[in-house]
Amino acid sequence: MVTVRYGLAVGSAVLVALLAALETTVGLSAEGWGVGLTCGFVMNSAVARGGARALGPADLVTLTRAAIACGVAALVADSFVQRAAVPTLVAITVVALVLDAVDGRVARRTGTESVFGARFDGEVDAFLILILSVYVASEFAAWVLAIGAARYAFAVAGLGLPWLRGQLPPRNWRKVVAATQGIVLTLAAASVAPRGLAYAALALALALLTESFGRDVLWLWRHRFKGRAQLTGPSVPLRLQRP
Repeated sequence: MVTVRYGLAVGSAVLVALLAALETTVGLSAEGWGVGLTCGFVMNSAVARGGARALGPADLVTLTRAAIACGVAALVADSFVQRAAVPTLVAITVVALVLDAVDGRVARRTGTESVFGARFDGEVDAFLILILSVYVASEFAAWVLAIGAARYAFAVAGLGLPWLRGQLPPRNWRKVVAATQGIVLTLAAASVAPRGLAYAALALALALLTESFGRDVLWLWRHRFKGRAQLTGPSVPLRLQRP
């Protein structure tokens, strides 16, 4: 375990090194630097306010993945002012997706699973999906933004409907749907499939996301008066525990 301050310092160093590497290899613009650093600042602020007393090994993996997600955001911002560095964007996104399968295993093997870690993991997933949907929407259609915006729309709805912030039970299907969004968006960004097939895959991903949200919203509605479960903030359809 390390202190939160030390962990954030490491995460910031990883992010700055990544942005510098991107500038050297693909010529990151000022806009890219600005978005990347802003995302890093927001990430650090959120972790500092997250209530964790220390960061475990799995949290450091997630923090590294968050820094990579900020790098993806920098490249997406860059794509609006100059030619997109698609191979690099896809490559670092794949690294982030692979690390998503690592932090959970590390947490279980080291016995450092925590509510904070699970929430942090889910928030990084949500952010990466949002950023990917912004890029893919610019290349395909505006409705793709719904994939990335759904989780944040749910959060806004929860401000007015407290029962939407109830604790959901673990459900493996929710994990599958969350992983599907990242994989499909990455494949669409890479343009490795015929455009028609990519459209179909994106539509299917959105349909699965809608089904997962709908099922969880229905569960929360049915249990809205039972025990007043601890409100932990929106977490649908992302995981409530590390995979």
